[in-house]
Amino acid sequence: MTLSNFNESLKKYAELAVDIGVSVKPGDTVYVQISVDQAQLARLIVAAAYQRGAAEVQVQWFDDVLKRLDMAHMADERLFNIPAFVKGQFDYWVDHQAKRITVVSSDPDNLAGIDSNRIAKYQEAFAKAYKRLMEAISSMSISWTIIGAASPRWAQKVFPDAATPEEATELLWEAIFKTTRIDQPDPEAAWKAHDQKLREKAAWLNNEQFDQLHYMAPGTDLVVGLPKNHIWEGAGAFNPRGEEFMANMPTEEVFTAPDFRRIDGTVVSTKPLSYGGNILEDMHFTFKDGQIVEAHAKQGDDVLQNLLKTPGARSLGEVSLVPDPSPISQSGLIFFNTLFDENASDHMALGQAYPFSVKDGVAMTNEQRAAVGLNQSPTHVDFMMGSAAMNIDGIKPDGTIIPIFRNGDWA
Repeated sequence: MTLSNFNESLKKYAELAVDIGVSVKPGDTVYVQISVDQAQLARLIVAAAYQRGAAEVQVQWFDDVLKRLDMAHMADERLFNIPAFVKGQFDYWVDHQAKRITVVSSDPDNLAGIDSNRIAKYQEAFAKAYKRLMEAISSMSISWTIIGAASPRWAQKVFPDAATPEEATELLWEAIFKTTRIDQPDPEAAWKAHDQKLREKAAWLNNEQFDQLHYMAPGTDLVVGLPKNHIWEGAGAFNPRGEEFMANMPTEEVFTAPDFRRIDGTVVSTKPLSYGGNILEDMHFTFKDGQIVEAHAKQGDDVLQNLLKTPGARSLGEVSLVPDPSPISQSGLIFFNTLFDENASDHMALGQAYPFSVKDGVAMTNEQRAAVGLNQSPTHVDFMMGSAAMNIDGIKPDGTIIPIFRNGDWA
């Protein structure tokens, strides 16, 4: 790696994930999900966590090559039946309120060419084993963060004109460090200032309590109802112990949950989506009374149709506001990774709503959550639909219209 000060920057990045990402405290259990080709970063994260007093740090390794081999060749009765010890590990993390650091670096279409029905059936089985941990994550009862790490296969997707895989990887690391503020003199102070700025936007939206949002752009004309007492969140969140964490790094969004029963109109995607090891492009959705009644994708349509068979995936669990002038958008890069691309564009999520998006939602039963308009699903898949042409109006309960976005930026 010839990137200037790479080792120093990587150490700062690991410390950022530990301090701002999940705020490791003495006695904490931490688990790290990371690829085998990111061992240097893994060791730095583990060292930083222990230096801050963690009682235990577990590392869950993954590997693109092995994942593809498993998906292609593992016997059906094994692939579609997740072993009890896997669920046991998830339960252990929940029982110990473990703080999760997930590092994404996979090839965006690592599973291209694998039977999409097989992928979907595996994901359904995995979701059942993951259910308790998913509930802990979506209700913010544990702290978690997702960060990125450059890998050659991913980097070549982002920088196809780079002369070598090594050059592409360095360019991607440079972009990651910039978008996560590692290039700032004091990255942690920069994150705290950014956190405050997004909180101010969320506070304004919470005060307005719009009844509906109207998204308008070429190909998109969508009206989304919002639940009563909905809550907009920006940047950091808090676990039940009052410890702040940063779920996504980078992040440029404020977001809330829609009322899944009141969504009508059409919406088109504006960036590719990497999902299930495949690239989906040019997606079109038509909603009526909260449900998708028509959907197709120019690329990856079979994967999309299988996703929509998942319970709850035909409605939305999240809507967001991301200004087009955000640093990630202005970079002009398409990362083929939702963590980054969703922070360059307004986005929505098919599937599960976060319970904390409604007042007292975390304490509600699933039936109560559904009654107030929170979608229930074992999946949560973001897709990007914002652009510099996006206009968004907030509609008050009395019909008053207030501009929120004009030409992709805050009005």
